[in-house]
Amino acid sequence: MTHPAPETILAVIPARQTSVRFPGKPLAPIAGRPMIQHVYERVRRAQLVSRVIVATEDAAIREAVGAFGGEAMLTRSDHRSGTDRVAEVAAHLEAGIYVNVQGDEPLIDPGTVDALAAALLDDSEVSIATPCTAIAQPGDIMDPNIVKVVRDFESNALYFSRAPIPWVRGREDAVVAHHWKHLGLYAFRRNALLEFPTLPPGDLERLEQLEQLRWLENGFRIRVVETAYDAVSVDVPADVERVEEILRKIS
Repeated sequence: MTHPAPETILAVIPARQTSVRFPGKPLAPIAGRPMIQHVYERVRRAQLVSRVIVATEDAAIREAVGAFGGEAMLTRSDHRSGTDRVAEVAAHLEAGIYVNVQGDEPLIDPGTVDALAAALLDDSEVSIATPCTAIAQPGDIMDPNIVKVVRDFESNALYFSRAPIPWVRGREDAVVAHHWKHLGLYAFRRNALLEFPTLPPGDLERLEQLEQLRWLENGFRIRVVETAYDAVSVDVPADVERVEEILRKIS
């Protein structure tokens, strides 16, 4: 779809060195390059993105990004979430739309980044968008590490949960249920993003430990965009080899 004179779309990649399960993760070498470089370069391929910035509290990450020709900004070290870090960038750099890209997804799909930006460009009433993908493995439905999402008729999120939603109660009937995996990628309008740090966390967010529930509990609508892309995150050192194997197959 062709978009007229798009607003400035800024992709922000939060990156921190203090991952509990994988310290120093953003600079971990993958196929000879630091992981953050893979993420940065793939996001640069998104056609609607005007600018890409790595937001970090660590000088070593900033220097590494500069070394491969990227742009990075030092942010505060006390942020509780990546969204808070992106909001700090938004407070200093004005753009129409901000895309929050996870810094541990070296195979991020540029087309999905564009799809989220397009969701906001196509509908002025949408202030937050996030992707989902169909769950293909039955075991993922019961896995609490796989976040599920259910939507209304206009593709707005009704709820996100680690539980298997929707729950199929009528087992004796020939019921076909579709389950959707939520992917942790977001597009925001500036006003919504700047408001996030002021929003009070609610009981649902605390119980499920899902940050996106803060938006819903505070009355925001989140447009959920379907994608065929399924995130391949690097959570622990063993994931590096899996990503390198995928890169060998697609290169």
